[in-house]
Amino acid sequence: MGTTNKLSKIVTTINRLPAFARSQALTRFFGRMVPFTGTTGIRVVSLEPDCCVIELKNRRRVQNHIGSVHAVASLLMAESATGFLVGLNVPDDRIPVIKTVKGEYVKRAKGNMRVVATLSAEQSALIRDTEKGETLVPVIITDGDGREPILIEMLWAWTPKKRA
Repeated sequence: MGTTNKLSKIVTTINRLPAFARSQALTRFFGRMVPFTGTTGIRVVSLEPDCCVIELKNRRRVQNHIGSVHAVASLLMAESATGFLVGLNVPDDRIPVIKTVKGEYVKRAKGNMRVVATLSAEQSALIRDTEKGETLVPVIITDGDGREPILIEMLWAWTPKKRA
C-alpha cells in the first residue's frame, strides 16, 4: 500500500484479526464512521487498498415496491465501496468527495446484492501523488443470480483540506 493515513492504519489493524472476525469488525467500524451505512445493513465483506467488497441482504427494510433491493440502497452500496477505497488511498491532508454518480438500471434485481469496487495501481498513485484530482472508480453490482442489473459509474475527486 502506498499511502498510510489514519483510515488505512485502522483498516490494516482490523485486517490482522482472524478471518472470521474481519467482516464484522469492518462493518461495525464503517457503520459508526458513516452512520447511514449502518442503518441499511450493508456488510463490508473485505477491504484492501485495491478492492472493496460489500453485500446487502434483500430484506424488507431495504426493498422497493417490487420486492427488490431499492435503487437508492444499491447506489449507497456502490458509493460506499468506492468511497472506502478512495479513503484508504488519499493522504490525510486531502478530502475525498463524490463528484458524479451515474446509474443505468438494465434488469430487475433479484435477491441479495454484492458490490465489488477496484482501484488500479495507477489510480492509487494518482490519488496519493496528486494534490487535487479525480478518477472514475470501477464498480460492479451483481444480484443473487450473479447478473449485473445496474451499470454504475462513480467519479471521485479529492482536494486539499485547506484551501490556498
